[in-house]
Amino acid sequence: MTEWKEFQDTGIAAAREAGRVLQEWSKKFTISEKSRKNLVTEADVNAQDAIFRIIHDKYPDHSFLGEEDLAVENADSDFRWIIDPLDGTTNYVHQFPYYCVSIALEYQGELTVGVIFDPTRDELFTAVRGEGASLNGEPINTSNADQLYDAMCVASLPVGGTGDEPQVKQFLNVFPKARSVQRTGSAALNLSYVACGRLDAYWSGTLKPWDQAAGVVIVREAGGQVTAIGGADFDVQVADMLASNDVPVHKELIDALKLD
Repeated sequence: MTEWKEFQDTGIAAAREAGRVLQEWSKKFTISEKSRKNLVTEADVNAQDAIFRIIHDKYPDHSFLGEEDLAVENADSDFRWIIDPLDGTTNYVHQFPYYCVSIALEYQGELTVGVIFDPTRDELFTAVRGEGASLNGEPINTSNADQLYDAMCVASLPVGGTGDEPQVKQFLNVFPKARSVQRTGSAALNLSYVACGRLDAYWSGTLKPWDQAAGVVIVREAGGQVTAIGGADFDVQVADMLASNDVPVHKELIDALKLD
């Protein structure tokens, strides 16, 4: 479809504007709580408004799903934009520079375009299904780690958890088997880093569609593999995702993440 570049360019323009908004608000926002340790700021809302305005003005018939209560459904449209205006809110609140803007486009239910922008490093990760992935316009590929023992991994853990959750047990299962296992606070950047080879694998059982949609496109187009944690087909609506640089690391992680 000839419009893919246009769609991607629109997503890029929206992501860059949202990044500008985040940086502008970074030292003057106030904080409210949606739930325990789940923070929302004026920055989130203003960044999402900027994204929606830019994309909706160009594609008013498209559907939209966004973290900050954005849900625009058009049953006649084949397109749905999935938006996270600020992935890594807690990092942002603490001025820890590991957060980003994430925008994906679905076409007929298939994740097709991914755009992730890190405004702290001016790094733009992009991909279109079937056309490869890039970082600031240069092609990227996943790492060449060929065993879990040599892999640097990242995991998401439940926000405000007690320590008894299965995700914690999975983290501890992998910990002695990998070179390193980290928790960073931004799913979209974790996926971007898997795509460009900075990380070898990332998994989570706690994500929402907007956390993972764009990153999944980018990982796949960079040569990586994305499945459910147990190896089943990935579903963006399900909070269960394992991304890696591909087999054999992927297979080793599937086995290591099993809870017997």
